[in-house]
Amino acid sequence: MALALAAAGPDPAVLITVATELITSLDRPSGVAGRPIGRVAFLGVALTSFGGPLALAALYAPSIVSDAAASAGIAMAAAIVVFIVPLAVWLRYSKHIASSGGLFAFVEAAVGRRIALVQAAVWILSYLLYLLYTTAQVVFDTLPAVDPGIRPYQPVLEIAIPILLAGVMLAGRRVTLIVTAVIGFGQLGLAAALGGVTLANLGAPLPSFGAGAPAGSLATAAAQTSLLYICGSLPLFLGGETRKRTVSRGIVVAYVLTAVVILAAVFPLAADPVFAHAGIPGMDVAQQFVGTGFARVIGFGVVVSVCGVMLVEYLALTRLVPVVTAWPRRRVTLGIGILVVVVAPLSLIDPDAFYDSLLKVSLVALWISQLMVFATYPWFARKVGGRRVPAWLLAGIGSAFAVYGIWATIQHASS
Repeated sequence: MALALAAAGPDPAVLITVATELITSLDRPSGVAGRPIGRVAFLGVALTSFGGPLALAALYAPSIVSDAAASAGIAMAAAIVVFIVPLAVWLRYSKHIASSGGLFAFVEAAVGRRIALVQAAVWILSYLLYLLYTTAQVVFDTLPAVDPGIRPYQPVLEIAIPILLAGVMLAGRRVTLIVTAVIGFGQLGLAAALGGVTLANLGAPLPSFGAGAPAGSLATAAAQTSLLYICGSLPLFLGGETRKRTVSRGIVVAYVLTAVVILAAVFPLAADPVFAHAGIPGMDVAQQFVGTGFARVIGFGVVVSVCGVMLVEYLALTRLVPVVTAWPRRRVTLGIGILVVVVAPLSLIDPDAFYDSLLKVSLVALWISQLMVFATYPWFARKVGGRRVPAWLLAGIGSAFAVYGIWATIQHASS
């Protein structure tokens, strides 16, 4: 059954149904000002934001776990548990705060506007740079691994992708949410199908959840995999347009679904660790057990998954920047679009150097901005009557998580 579903790919009728329900959900009353974002729409954003379930399941997580593939299951399970702490901090903030300021609003409520503005500036720097360099990664790294025949079209794609993202955003919130939902639910279906293929053909649960890999490699794989979920905070910037309960439930459901499909797709690799060392591991698995057609669907799905994260980042930026600058949202959306389109041709001079020069700065800025959110949480908890010991415990673990992210970024960049 898993093979049949995988070979068929996501049913277009299902995607149309999801999109229709999304449009309907946009008009449901929710108690917030203006036209609210419905549950299906928000879940689509949350799914897309968690690193892109398909990109994580088919590319990033298997690659990270390659040196500990003999214990892939325990590494993935440990990563899921580790990330519960950062997730818990976000959700505790969002229980009381629903704002387009997202993480900035959390820090502002905890320690005041001055420090929050620093956090926002660092966060904006991080994600603006991400928007600028990720297209180069997609076009010059990921796409050629999917289809080498794409190389003659790389310069065109390097410019076309930013134009497409800006076009979707400028088309308005409804269009953006529909596109994001189709990307989110579509890749979730593909990731589930890929998981079905790996389970059906490589399933070896007991060895995968044992200590077959060296302890150091296992710990590194678990810790670095947990870092992949960090973009799950992006939907928080839609808090001002969504019910608080929709935010918390949507993020939790998206995280659980993403974690399940990644676990299903990755832990069976313990039975044949060679797959984890492939350029796009999910493609190799699909090619081996289903065929070229499904492999190409997975490969191009990974590309769309990464672009989907870029779209959600763009969406979050258009919510935060007006909050801290008072600039009109439409002007911010247009300004970001112009920036990414104008910079795209510059990356063609030396795509690798362009990517490498921006990556480290972007990731370090990201982790610093998250560190400020976690470290200031006890002050917020005190203001809302939270218990002191759990607050400091969550803040301590969350801060250690962010510090590890900074360290891992620096180590990777220098290796």
